[in-house]
Amino acid sequence: MSKSTLPRLKALREEMGKAGITAFIIPGTDPHQSEYYASHWAARTWISGFNGSAGTAVVTTNRAGLWTDSRYFLQAAQQLEGSGFELFKEGLPDTPTIEQWLLNTLPQGATVAIDGTLFGASKAAEMKQNFEKHGLRFVTDFTPFDSIWEDRPSIPKNEVFIHEEKYSGESVADKMNRIMEQVHQAGAEALLLAALDEIAWAFNIRGNDVECNPVVVCYAYIDDTRRILFIDKDKIGDSVAQYLNKNGVEIMPYESIFDFVGTLPVDKKVFVDTNKINYTLLNKLNATSVSGQSPIALLKSVKNETQLAGTREAMIRDGVALVRFFRWLEQNIDSGKVTEITVAEKLREYRSQQNLYVGESFATIAGFNEHGAIVHYSATPESNATIAPHGFLLIDSGAQYLDGTTDITRTISLGNLSPRQKRDFTLVMKGHIALATCHFPQGTRGSQLDALARHFLWDDHLNYLHGTGHGVGHFLNVHEGPQNIRLEENPTPLMPGMITSNEPGLYRTGEYGIRCENLILTVPDYQNEFGMFYRFETLTLFPFDTEALDLSIMTEKEIEWLNNYHEMVYDRLSPMLNEEEQQWLHRKTTSI
Repeated sequence: MSKSTLPRLKALREEMGKAGITAFIIPGTDPHQSEYYASHWAARTWISGFNGSAGTAVVTTNRAGLWTDSRYFLQAAQQLEGSGFELFKEGLPDTPTIEQWLLNTLPQGATVAIDGTLFGASKAAEMKQNFEKHGLRFVTDFTPFDSIWEDRPSIPKNEVFIHEEKYSGESVADKMNRIMEQVHQAGAEALLLAALDEIAWAFNIRGNDVECNPVVVCYAYIDDTRRILFIDKDKIGDSVAQYLNKNGVEIMPYESIFDFVGTLPVDKKVFVDTNKINYTLLNKLNATSVSGQSPIALLKSVKNETQLAGTREAMIRDGVALVRFFRWLEQNIDSGKVTEITVAEKLREYRSQQNLYVGESFATIAGFNEHGAIVHYSATPESNATIAPHGFLLIDSGAQYLDGTTDITRTISLGNLSPRQKRDFTLVMKGHIALATCHFPQGTRGSQLDALARHFLWDDHLNYLHGTGHGVGHFLNVHEGPQNIRLEENPTPLMPGMITSNEPGLYRTGEYGIRCENLILTVPDYQNEFGMFYRFETLTLFPFDTEALDLSIMTEKEIEWLNNYHEMVYDRLSPMLNEEEQQWLHRKTTSI
């Protein structure tokens, strides 16, 4: 990273000095606690140079640090070089938390500051209690970027559009009834929402405010008689205004949410998810708060039959685009003109030719050899590698279609793989197959299944530090909860209708990375005297690279699963392909 961050750090410290601030914590999020957000709120990237989706910067009077997780260790190390920021690798035994570091670094009576709109209410309250208990002052209204960030992007004003019921499968009225039923069961009378994907789902609206995530910057309030969207009115065209009016939705200015919640009667019980409502908004709330996990999170995660049918159709179109892309890649790999950026551009081109395509579901990760070891690598003009016919190419990509969201990773052999590379790839595939084929009782959580995907790697004393699976939205965020599959405990069980990724991996720094990802759907399996059992239906349709396999360490059942999967891929995609494409796919799906 260039040293352009150094004058920015100097300007920030000057503002801190004027306000008597000793340390300032800057998260990578927005007032809606989004993982991905509009550039208006990219203050952490602006000040540090690190642009990963997970990370928090801390600036004191004489030091600066950036905390991020294992997905970004390599990327952060590169981007922070010369920035004035130290890298703190979260999750490692010798890495202090931000709070521990500040408590050990700052003198008694020092002042720690945050912008309270950028922190979840529960996290900020926890920090406040901890810092003040140890003799530090904690302030939540420090907003220096309003003055020091010249040419700061404005809050997006892109127009909202309707996600039609033929895709969503449920009307706004029915969703509101189900939402309020959950709110009442929690002992509340109203619901306050800030999470953008939850609002988009509840109101059947979508937008272009956040790259790759079709959400709309807004807040919402729902009770038995009112449905209010707090949104810039310039974003609402005539047809959307009529649609919202038809559904009894009022429009109020975006920033007026803070004044509105301050006028609610104190005896009104308002349900809030304190992990998703920002600290400032909760503290403006005059009503009585009832806290818990947002009822929309679980409702949204369980897809209805219309959504599932649409997702299956989207997977077919996505698979067709992938066939055409990978054929192109094979035909051009020896030209010396294919780069990591070219891969992303060409993949986008082929997907954009598919019906109902809206955009990418995230920025394509195309990592050649050592770049594949950077879990969330993003090629830049400076890092852009030319693809050559040797080693591994890891491509993690996805698309947003009106009827579904896709996310797929394939690691392909470009030639001359070593025995270790083949063994590594096969161990990852064995974990992928173990998870794809498991049967589990009702009530099982993702953390209870995670070891299935890691077992074979662990036997070779290998591991990966990211989660194995994340929930996936329906024409919404590619990362959604509340379910996941990872080592860390999560109380949410896997339920029929939930779509989750299956993506074990292995990363050898400076050499190569491997990840094999499909999306899987939890479905009913079998019921007997031991209860109801579930299994996974694999939704993604594209072959794995059998040339990278070491068949000597695969079981007959694993080979049978792979052959059956490839047969399904061919059967579903081939009717959409021309003769040459069918022949190519037939070769890629031939039984091993």
